Amino acid sequence: MLLKDWDDLPKYMKTEAVRPYYDSIKKKKISLKIKRIFDFIIAILMLSILSPLFVVISVLIVKDSKGGIFYRQERVTQYGRKFKIFKFRTMVLGADQTGTQVTIQNDKRITKIGEKLRKYRVAALPQQINIILGDMTFCGTRPECVAYVKKYTPEMFATLLLPAGVTSEASIRFKDEAKLLENVDADEVYIKEILPRKMKYNLASIKTFSILNEMKVLFGTILAILKKG
Repeated sequence: MLLKDWDDLPKYMKTEAVRPYYDSIKKKKISLKIKRIFDFIIAILMLSILSPLFVVISVLIVKDSKGGIFYRQERVTQYGRKFKIFKFRTMVLGADQTGTQVTIQNDKRITKIGEKLRKYRVAALPQQINIILGDMTFCGTRPECVAYVKKYTPEMFATLLLPAGVTSEASIRFKDEAKLLENVDADEVYIKEILPRKMKYNLASIKTFSILNEMKVLFGTILAILKKG
């Protein structure tokens, strides 16, 4: 999770809109190193401990519907780098070719087991693999698909200074996002209304970045999942 020199950033990120966020993060290089070490160790431990659960979930997914165990969609992470995200498959095969890029309430593409995996945020567990590979981190802006990143304002690109995250303050506050996208043009509403609102939290988290704040987000995420259950 090394922070590049300003001159080495992608051209579209070297703007006055991004500069304040870069200067803020630059002062916290030691915290960023600690963050990466924490991510790597915890991800390894979680994969080891949860491996029996992974086997059970994999069997349930295969029995429930046709298709693979994992869903691998292209997303965008630090400095605009593209990567394939690991998620347990919660939708029918080919779902991303038959609807919006976001999930809506009562989405008919979601499988029976997929509904349970989404409710308890279990679908994201395989992202420990992405964390180990350096594509993601535990706390950070959720990785968007390429189509949505193309709609970013200059300031929003500041979120690409750090790796994409499994959870964030925005994730907690918009945990019921699917309900907001029901009975509307989901892609349009997401880009014009929800994404800007989420980005306010994501951008604020960069300026206030600290290990303590990240721990608060992790515990907040656990509480949100328990309440939803």
